[in-house]
Amino acid sequence: MGLERTTPDTGLELTARGGEQTECREGAKDTEGREGREGREGREGTGHGTGGDPARRKPPHRGRRWGRALLAVLVAAAVVVPLSAAARPRIPAPAPAALAPLTRATLNAAYAANRANAAEASRMAAAHGDTGRAAVDGSLAAPGRHLLAFDGRGSGRVTEVDGDLARADRVAVLVPGSDTSLDTYGRFRRTARALSRELAREAPAGTRTAVVSWLGYETPGTVSATVLTTGRAEQAAPHLRHLVSELRAVVGERPHLTLVCHSYGSVVCGRAAGGLDVSDIALIGSPGTGADSVARLRTPARVWAARGGDDWVADVPHVHADLLGTTVGFGTDPMDPAFGARRFQAGKGGHSDYFTPGSPSLINLTRIVLGATNEVQGD
Repeated sequence: MGLERTTPDTGLELTARGGEQTECREGAKDTEGREGREGREGREGTGHGTGGDPARRKPPHRGRRWGRALLAVLVAAAVVVPLSAAARPRIPAPAPAALAPLTRATLNAAYAANRANAAEASRMAAAHGDTGRAAVDGSLAAPGRHLLAFDGRGSGRVTEVDGDLARADRVAVLVPGSDTSLDTYGRFRRTARALSRELAREAPAGTRTAVVSWLGYETPGTVSATVLTTGRAEQAAPHLRHLVSELRAVVGERPHLTLVCHSYGSVVCGRAAGGLDVSDIALIGSPGTGADSVARLRTPARVWAARGGDDWVADVPHVHADLLGTTVGFGTDPMDPAFGARRFQAGKGGHSDYFTPGSPSLINLTRIVLGATNEVQGD
């Protein structure tokens, strides 16, 4: 049942859907007075206090507490983000390579052009004194790397293929969450390699697979205002739709495409889902999609959801808050039965453990990508 409350002190309208929300622990101690009394009354009303007369207990003021918490995060982000951005100067890099429309016939030429562009970006970063970025760009320029797209400017963009895309029957597209950039690309690459190896091991004879790592948008920082809103996802969605169209131009209409959307990446997938030509969408470690239900995603694809037992995302409040014309929060928890996703087991891992070899999450993701949906272990 929904709860709507407009807080008199902030003007935030909070909407909590699909179950009881986790209480917020405010970082600073309550001061004496009205706020301190409200904090104590809220804890006593939910049974977390150690004393108090039950007849005098009052219901928790969750709306006010979440309103203050969200504002506190936004204010902190407004300070942290500009300072973080100013600490790192822009790295020079060439404009992306000019490419012919992507087809099976132009695929190898695109790979070669993007490797050459990454090599030039590496030289420019080295001349600029950024040895870390130069090393990342240089590794992407190595023979055998299959880059569908590359842009070394700013935080960077790269789309990379593991496997023979032109002949693949089953294709997984990985959509990353916050704090993913060229500087942290190695971490994202390892998840793709783990899934690629598992697919190769489990695929039936004659089934060919490919994994596409799509760093095609500017991901939000974990500590930032943007990670609380759908803004970056709205910007990313058209690019994800374009990628799927390009993949279809290469592989044709028959192969099975699956989106594997991690963390904030599930918000991107939620915004792009409508009409997307994919068979399955798997949401892992998701804070929400911005939609209240699978039906509201308006996709014919099967929608799956999983969360590890030690994933901190379970403690994220599933709220919508209207703040100065911006929607904060992502609504219904995809793990809530009311959302309507097909839930599958992810094991006891944390937020970064979904691709750990041998884990239930990786095993089940592999089965989803291979179309072995009857073998997926439900949650």
